[in-house]
Amino acid sequence: MTSPRKLSRQLLPLGGIVLLALALKGALLATDAVPLNSDEAVVGLMARHILAGERPIFYYGQAYMGSLDAWLIAGAFALFGISTLAMRLVQVALFVGLIVSTWLLARRFCSSKEAALFSALYIALPPVLLTLYTTATLGGYGEVLLLGNLVLLLGHDLAEGRRESWYHWLALGAAAGIGFWTLGLIAVYLVPVGLFLLWQLRLRPWRGYLLAGLAFLVFSSPWWIYNFTHGQAGLLALYNPQTAGGPLAPILPLGTRFVGFFLVGLTGLLGLHYPWSAEWVSLVLAPLALVFYGAVLVHGCARWLAGRRPGDSNSYGLLWLLVGSFVVLFVGTRFGSDPTGRYLLPLYVPLCIFSADFLEVLRQRSRAFFAVALVFVLAFNLVGHVRGAQGAAKITTQFNTRFQFDNTHDAELIAFLLERGQPYGYSNYWVAYRIAFLSDERVILAPRLPYKENLAYVESDDRYPAYTARVREADRVVYVTSNQPALDALLRERFTARQIAFQEREIGPYRVFYGLSHDVSPDELGVFATD
Repeated sequence: MTSPRKLSRQLLPLGGIVLLALALKGALLATDAVPLNSDEAVVGLMARHILAGERPIFYYGQAYMGSLDAWLIAGAFALFGISTLAMRLVQVALFVGLIVSTWLLARRFCSSKEAALFSALYIALPPVLLTLYTTATLGGYGEVLLLGNLVLLLGHDLAEGRRESWYHWLALGAAAGIGFWTLGLIAVYLVPVGLFLLWQLRLRPWRGYLLAGLAFLVFSSPWWIYNFTHGQAGLLALYNPQTAGGPLAPILPLGTRFVGFFLVGLTGLLGLHYPWSAEWVSLVLAPLALVFYGAVLVHGCARWLAGRRPGDSNSYGLLWLLVGSFVVLFVGTRFGSDPTGRYLLPLYVPLCIFSADFLEVLRQRSRAFFAVALVFVLAFNLVGHVRGAQGAAKITTQFNTRFQFDNTHDAELIAFLLERGQPYGYSNYWVAYRIAFLSDERVILAPRLPYKENLAYVESDDRYPAYTARVREADRVVYVTSNQPALDALLRERFTARQIAFQEREIGPYRVFYGLSHDVSPDELGVFATD
């Protein structure tokens, strides 16, 4: 048993690392460096509606991505009130769990306790990609990263004989089941853990496998119940998310997906460029970062090969199974058509452990080289945050450059519509839900306008039809566009052709068409083509 003194020596540095992470998160939140976009606003609206009695199973408008995040946020709303900050506090709590669980994992894989702390430090001050998706929520990535770590931790301990009790098998199945309902990305953890268990234990613990499987079914039951009561919608979502209400990028050729994974995905994962643009963080420092990560990769391969020798641990095999399974599942499926970053988040587990173990090797051989390498990689990550926060787009989940604007003018838009007694109308997806959330649903804009440059409209943008129904019942409506001059010109043309008098008001990136002499819907105006 670890003595209290030894335990405190291990936990005190970890506590300091957590405080560093909280300081970084606090600085980003205090400076509004991460704008609220509609994807995140939808989760906030779901949480608000949960407090009002709704019981959503999935993210609005689709049959995948479970509502776990919205339920957690609903709890935060009940405690702290409904706000963007309350949503972000949930993500901060999940991030702290990610740091601690990564540290626990690294203690199994790394060559020393110091290396495990380096691993936690890397997660605490990470590349900007990880910060982005652990600060703003898109509905479940923070939860899956934490649950994935728990799956890896439990699977490793069971395979290596550290844990053998029935409740560890139960916990493994429960974490896997909750993760499966929350987001299908959990598969990149389940596949390598399953293979690792079979590799190490074969079929001997069949009762454990059975218990884990039953727990998986129970804890993923919201997915199964919805699937069997809604015409196999869940299965259709796994095959083709677009059939279940989710947007889907066109499927790119296999070679293109493979190249995109390495040139776009991995460079974003390492923090060499921003996920929301092609801009490099620093062309001067990027080559040095590539040298560091190249050395880390070589070290990771060497540790894996050493583990294959008789008498050595096979633990690193689990990490490489994770890497290999991820590459196959990502590049080999339609998800490889989107290498912008969020799907690559599970790779931070092997990346930080390989990096931490490599730094420990440097520390043992040369304290000077170790100090330079550690300071460099952390400083490089922080430079990405500072430059990103100072950019026009800030640190954003919005990849469409025309809609990369922050929330500076949202309150002014809301006040304008309320003062004129015209809180109902039409807009695009990227405006409608953020304004609904920020206005406490006092302003309702149905997302029935296109946001694509070719003015094509996707029906799945209308994720909460109740808003559209309320707008259609309104006596007066407005039209709100955002950095869309082509749509603005078309609206003027169609209003004039129908002899509809109107007024215009520009508010930051927004353009409001209000005071219409009589109501007309976008469908009647014919301002978009169905995509």
